[in-house]
Amino acid sequence: MTSTSLRVLGIDPGLTRCGIGIVDVDRARRGTLVHVGVIRSSPDAPIGERLALVAAGIREALEVHRPDAVAVERVFAQQNSHTVMGTAQASGVALLLAAEAGLPAATHTPSEVKAAVTGYGSADKKQVQAMIARILRLDTPPQPADAADALAIALCHAWRRGTATSSPGDALTPAQRAWADAERVARTYVRSRV
Repeated sequence: MTSTSLRVLGIDPGLTRCGIGIVDVDRARRGTLVHVGVIRSSPDAPIGERLALVAAGIREALEVHRPDAVAVERVFAQQNSHTVMGTAQASGVALLLAAEAGLPAATHTPSEVKAAVTGYGSADKKQVQAMIARILRLDTPPQPADAADALAIALCHAWRRGTATSSPGDALTPAQRAWADAERVARTYVRSRV
């Protein structure tokens, strides 16, 4: 990390497609694309081989790009328990590799990530892709959606945690402000129900 930016590796965990995206975020909270890609494995391969491919891809990104932090999409319940298991396993590999590299790691929910980049926690994939292209000043939205999601996770983490040089009083983006307001309302509601 330089004194003016934070480099975050965002990971959208999965076995068939694991999105990885790396961004530099400066003290003005502007993001710059460093790397984006998708680690792929065959659904027909044994689980151990698939996890080894995911690990090798993440390890390479860590070694080549040297991020300051790792952010992983938090696994959430779905109707397809097989998909949830694979996602959780890939997430565990990512968090383990971050720990082995001595990097701080965090997880963020899909709605938290969507709210951070679009201002709306229920945004669809196309909205996220379009906003990522706009935020990172890309000519076209990152493809596939797993790649855009990984970049969104990285940006969410950088914005929510702040850069190393930012202070708590730094201005929030409109999306961050909307998310912070929603969190305040939710906390107030929970307290009033207790």
